[in-house]
Order: sequence, then C-alpha cells, then structure tokens
Amino acid sequence: MMTAERGASRNTQAAYGADLADLEVFLGRRKQKPATADAEALRAYLKSLDYVGMTPRTVARRLSVMRQLFRFLVAEGLRSDDPASALDSPRLGRPLPKVLSRAEVDRLIDATKDRDGADGGRMATLLEILYATGLRVSELVTLPLSAVERDPTVLVVRGKGDKERLVPLSDPARAAIAAWLPVRAGALAEGETSRYLFPSRGRTGHLTRQRFAQLLKEAALAAGIDPARVSPHVLRHAFASHLLEGGADLRSVQLMLGHADIATTQIYTHVLDEKLRALVQEKHPLARRSRGRRPVDRTRPPGDT
Repeated sequence: MMTAERGASRNTQAAYGADLADLEVFLGRRKQKPATADAEALRAYLKSLDYVGMTPRTVARRLSVMRQLFRFLVAEGLRSDDPASALDSPRLGRPLPKVLSRAEVDRLIDATKDRDGADGGRMATLLEILYATGLRVSELVTLPLSAVERDPTVLVVRGKGDKERLVPLSDPARAAIAAWLPVRAGALAEGETSRYLFPSRGRTGHLTRQRFAQLLKEAALAAGIDPARVSPHVLRHAFASHLLEGGADLRSVQLMLGHADIATTQIYTHVLDEKLRALVQEKHPLARRSRGRRPVDRTRPPGDT
C-alpha cells in the first residue's frame, strides 16, 4: 500500500519496515502479533522505547507507523478494531533547525572550489545546487542529466510521493553545472553512460547520500567549520532560513521545499525570530545599557527614593 498507493520512497519503506520489524519482535515475546495485539501490548511497547532512552520524537514516529499499520489492517478487514487509536502521543519539544550563516556557506563552497580534478568540481556543483534550491539530499544525488542539459533557469524535481515541483536555479548554480558537465565523464568507466547528473560506478549508478554526507564533512574541515554542524539537511535549512531573512514569503518557501503542509515550513520563522531577538539583545543601545545598570522601577514617581 505504501508503495503502490502513496508512492513512498525506498528510504521511507526501509524505515517503516525496520520500525514494524522491531514491533513484531516485541509482540512475539508476549506471544502476540500485529493481527491480535491489544492496546495494552502497544502501550508496553512504547514504554519499552522510553526505557531504552529513545527520544520523544523517535517514539512519536514509531507510534505513527503503528497507527498507519492498524488503520490498514482494519481497512483490509484483517481486524475489527484499532488498538492504536487509544494511544497517546508523547509530548514533543520544538527543536529549531541547525543553520549555517551566509558567511559559513560561502566558506564551505569556496573550500570545495580549491580542490583539483573532477571531485572538486562535483562537490562545488552539489553545494551550489543544494544551497540554491534546498533540495532533499535524495532528490539532489538522483538528479537526472536531462534536467540540466539545456542550461535551465528552473529545475523540475520529483520529490516525496512522486510529486513534481519547480525550483529556480541561481546563476552561480548554473555556472557550476556548466563547469561540471565537461568533466562529468571522469566519474564513469570508459565507454560507460549514465542518466544521472552525478554518476557513480557503484551499485546505485549515482552518488549515494552517505558518500555525499562524508564528502560534506571533509569540506567542512577544509573550511574551518565544525563537521558536526554540517549535513545536507543543514544546508537545506540554510536555504530556507536565508530566503526568509531576505524577505521571501512563507508560501513560496513551502513550494520550493516541497512541504505538503505549511506548518512544517513555519519552523523557519522561529529561527528568524530567535536571530532577531539575539540581534536586539546584542545591538540595541538600551539593551546594552540595561546589562550594566540596575533596572529602573517605573512604578515609583520621579524623585521618590
């Protein structure tokens, strides 16, 4: 159902499969299985996740998977009841996305341009496209060659749920693509062809997400940035946050990111709020004065001591 009806990606299918396999092992120890499990067994499973130290967000994801499974079982007539409907979701905080500054992104891209050969050109192109478009890493590494062969001003991206969206390309990204195309053949064996913009001789035929993340850590080190702060998703966050800082409207950012719900995009407004608050605290003259003086009691009349 996830594949045929919802068009779930292979990564989503793998994640759901792993979560449900873990649930099945737990239920097996209680002599139950999904078709017969009751709400008490599911609550015990969620408690076990908390006991081993899983974060509330991970527990919430496992619960979401269970709810979808049991709704499916009821819809298919394999169960008459839905035991997951009575389960409470864990309370979640609202962690703000990690974001690099504009200067740090510039340093990161410049560090890749200093590398010689095809690898350097490939990384520079990957980063320029990622920062210019905010693509998901899976969308980036699987970009088809046909998407850029005619120097496009926009990319047609096929994202989650097999949905297409249009994302504008910046001039630096287009220039990086133009420089990469002539040396792209160096990533292939002699006489070999590939439909991907970033081909690989590996099993997938394209640069993998894991390899890109590894190369990104190396670029962070070269740029003098803590590698722990850098990931493909952090650059996606930087794209969205820097757009909003520049005055872009939330709906446009939502469309470019491919978010189904604008509430997902609104998290970036909180990042902007935090930056503005820090700016006022650091730069406003009254804020600086208040740090060195005792607060004024404005309830007392003038001259009252």
